[in-house]
Formats: sequence, structure tokens, C-alpha cells
Amino acid sequence: PSNIHLSGAQVDLLDAEGREFILKKKLGIKNHYDYIFIDCPPSLGILTLNSLAAADSVLIPLQCEYYALEGINQLLRIIVMVQESLNKSLKIEGVVLTMYDPRTNLSQQVVSDVREYFQDKVFDAIIPRNVKLSEAPSFGKPIGLYDKTCPGSISYEKLAEEVINNG
Repeated sequence: PSNIHLSGAQVDLLDAEGREFILKKKLGIKNHYDYIFIDCPPSLGILTLNSLAAADSVLIPLQCEYYALEGINQLLRIIVMVQESLNKSLKIEGVVLTMYDPRTNLSQQVVSDVREYFQDKVFDAIIPRNVKLSEAPSFGKPIGLYDKTCPGSISYEKLAEEVINNG
């Protein structure tokens, strides 16, 4: 897990030789696990490039909001760039729709647009807006330990099953 020392990594990596591949070299443990998830910052800096260079596939969380749709185009361009120059085998595993609020037309429209564009690359499990999901980190717990029965936890459980079954 991350800690405060990661905040300086961005600066430290700027002048490092082969800086895009440092994480890939450190992940020599890949053969010991079925899945390794790398939770990237929401920026497209050197830490995210390292993650994309090291990854087999990308799972894209997408908030059901307008600006998230705008940002996904930039992310897709970055993924293509990484595929062309750093990691030819990188693939898009799928898109996970998050912060879904069924009461809003915007959330419903985002789901429709994303399903139309990405088609079978969109996971069926949709993560709703949920107070318990927001509270869990402040208690230092994952949602499955904080409140296993809340809608957010149940949705993440469904997503996990989908990822495993698709893998």
C-alpha cells in the first residue's frame, strides 16, 4: 500500500534512467499472483505511465458524470501511446461505472453512452453513490469490512466476481 513516501516519487523519477519501467522491474512477483491491482492517481503523470508500462491490462473506473466522459478521451489516447511505445501487450480489461445515481438523467445517459461506445468492455456491475463507501476510508477499513451489506459493498462483490469470471 501507498504511504507518504510515494509523494516524492514523481520528482525522484523525473531524472531516472528508464523511468517508465521502474515499477515493471520491481514487480518481479507477478508470477506468484493471479491478480495485482495498481490503483493509480487520477493524473496522467510518470507514476501512471509506470503502472501502464507494467500492467497486462487496464480497468478503467468512470464516474457517471459529464467531465468524466470528457477525460476518458485523454486516457484512451495515453493508453494508445503506451501500447505503441512502452507496452505493446497492454489491453483494456474493461470500464467500471462508478458513483452511479439512478435518480439522475445524467447518470443514466453516461451509462448509455459508455455502453454504446465500449460495448462488451463495460462491466455489468455498477458501483452506486453510497454513503458507506465514502465513510469506510475514514475508518481505515475496506468496504467489505466496514459494511458488507450496503449497496456499494454488494456492487463491488459483484464486480470482483465478474473480473474473476472474465479472467
